[in-house]
Amino acid sequence: MRYTDNYNPTISDEDVFNEIVNEKESIGYYNLVHQDTAPYKEYAQTVKQKNIVVIGIGGSTLGTYAIYKFLKHSKTLTKKLYFLETTDPIDIKSKLMNIDLSDTLFVVISKSGTTIETVSIFKYLHSLVTIDKTNTVIITEHDSKLNTYALANDMKRFEIPKDVGGRFSVFSAVGLLPLAVVGIDIDEILAGTKEMHDSFFNQELDYKKILKKARFFTENRNKFNINVVFSYSSRLEGFNKWYIQLWGESLGKIDINNTNQGLTPIGIIGPIDQHSFLQLIVQGTRDKTVTVIKIDDFYSDLTIPPTKLQGLEELDYINNMKFSKLINMQADSSIEALNNLKDIPCDVITIDSISERSVASLMYEYELLTSVCAKFMYINAYDQPGVEAGKIILKDKLKLKN
Repeated sequence: MRYTDNYNPTISDEDVFNEIVNEKESIGYYNLVHQDTAPYKEYAQTVKQKNIVVIGIGGSTLGTYAIYKFLKHSKTLTKKLYFLETTDPIDIKSKLMNIDLSDTLFVVISKSGTTIETVSIFKYLHSLVTIDKTNTVIITEHDSKLNTYALANDMKRFEIPKDVGGRFSVFSAVGLLPLAVVGIDIDEILAGTKEMHDSFFNQELDYKKILKKARFFTENRNKFNINVVFSYSSRLEGFNKWYIQLWGESLGKIDINNTNQGLTPIGIIGPIDQHSFLQLIVQGTRDKTVTVIKIDDFYSDLTIPPTKLQGLEELDYINNMKFSKLINMQADSSIEALNNLKDIPCDVITIDSISERSVASLMYEYELLTSVCAKFMYINAYDQPGVEAGKIILKDKLKLKN
């Protein structure tokens, strides 16, 4: 008699936690919270250029953009940060039109060192401006071909550790270096990650929250396969994009029993998407969980003036209300509407302030949540064979062209 099955036994919280603890020996992102930031801050002090252009794609840019987008309107920054990450020719030209390339530091980021998008854009920049050690810094693995290029041209280099995957690399040189250069407090960023790290690994409040959420997502993934992050601030638009890559590329995998697995990430912004996607959530198929993210303190006194508008007097109850209060009331109303239905799983994350510490804590929490979900699903969160297949096909096509 022969017997096979694809029934994965339920794994306990204790076993999952022990696997995560053991994984810290080989997966490097967990331990980035302990690194020394001095080399990044020292280099940042030497940068004279006013424009900082990050050239990369995916994990090389999304996390940095998420933090910069969240903080830039609340900080007095003397330098501007730009991202060149797509081979779309319109995007490239339109962005470069607004940048003085003679007053620019180019931060070239590629873990492998051979990313087609990054190298293509870098080649184009070479045709526009002199690229040398005075205006270029390289962030890559120590043995990549991009590192070889940097050595040959005597360029400053920072290393991406081998055991830190691209989409988990925001708290390495990938994110910390460009953020330090534009004047963001990277020590506070790491303080935020360390708070979440310690709470989880000391099995405190965040341990319980992450394990409970990951278990629910994975044990109910056949019914609730879509995970919606509903962020009530345009500042979190970058976080949404980062989350979609992290979630999709980490959890869309084939498990140990050769079964296709995955949880589909959706990132939407409130209140804009109250007028579109919320309708689908409320009256559509019950296949979605919702995480609402609010900001408690926007540090803004922008207020609706008591302007009299003929015919619209019935809306005068909004007069003199702060916009920050209004957007949080909109969020609370959506949360209450979802909870009243009693059949849409919903949780709420409230960020206490717009700060380095708060956004870093949120992002590190999602990295941990991703890793724990992967354990419950019996998959490898850290490879991406589905993406690599497309890269191989593209390179073969490009070689044939020549």
